[in-house]
Amino acid sequence: MEATRWLDEHQDRAWRGYRRMRRLLDLELARELTQDASLSEPDYDVLSDLSETPQGRLRLSELADRMLWSRSRLSHHLTRMQQRGLVTREECPDDARGAMVVLTPAGRDAIEAAAPGHVTAVRQHFLDLLTPAEVEALGAFTHRVVDHLAQNRAPRPRRGREG
Repeated sequence: MEATRWLDEHQDRAWRGYRRMRRLLDLELARELTQDASLSEPDYDVLSDLSETPQGRLRLSELADRMLWSRSRLSHHLTRMQQRGLVTREECPDDARGAMVVLTPAGRDAIEAAAPGHVTAVRQHFLDLLTPAEVEALGAFTHRVVDHLAQNRAPRPRRGREG
């Protein structure tokens, strides 16, 4: 068995700082999104993902994969969003077992109203605090970590009609 490679002082400081920053940043962005737009972070994620597609629609399974959520968890969240008129669900035209999540006009209005304030908050609390070189470095290493994690992520089994 390999000996544990403990973090040195610099690595420990960077790791703990990253974790603390992530928690504080997530809390602040979520607070502002709720206060300014009456949307939760998952609401915003669903609406923004849908709004970025040509027809404002995605398969439920693809949306769940993008959000790193189970189909069941997403389905429950979508039910609450449907009750607010932000999305609808339709049968998948090429797969009767699948479901499509569709952005409603009210959902499009909600994301278009929320996006400017959210981008302002992202800039104010994060990006504007970095130099252009730091933004470039951030992009490089976040994509490297995401690619590494995506390669090691086991695909989830597909079940039921949620597809």
